Amino acid sequence: QVQLLESGGGSVQAGGSLKLSCAASGFPVSYYLYSMAWFRQAPGKEREGVGGIYGPSDFRTYADSMKGRVTISRDNAKNTIFLQMNSLKPEDTAMYYCAAGRGFSSNLRATDFTDWGQGTQVTVSS
Repeated sequence: QVQLLESGGGSVQAGGSLKLSCAASGFPVSYYLYSMAWFRQAPGKEREGVGGIYGPSDFRTYADSMKGRVTISRDNAKNTIFLQMNSLKPEDTAMYYCAAGRGFSSNLRATDFTDWGQGTQVTVSS
């Protein structure tokens, strides 16, 4: 079965940076053919997309609230995607989840993704 394992979360002060990793395994076909994305969810709030990537077209998309502060990338040799986050703000505090969905997804909609990791906590203090 598909497994997604996030890592790299932690506690940082406002203005700091973190790089999250998501190691993928168990895909019935190359994970390169899946849309991969990062979502986040803070207590009492809806889950929201942060950034997504699709290998065949090298398509990338980001949430408006994070544009200019985050970059999503992948290491195909290691079946891993990354989320580099800079200039972090207290409102970025949330559980961050890695997600995968077969085929192309141009929007950060949770329903487009069928497999999810357990999440990694990001806490930004002021």
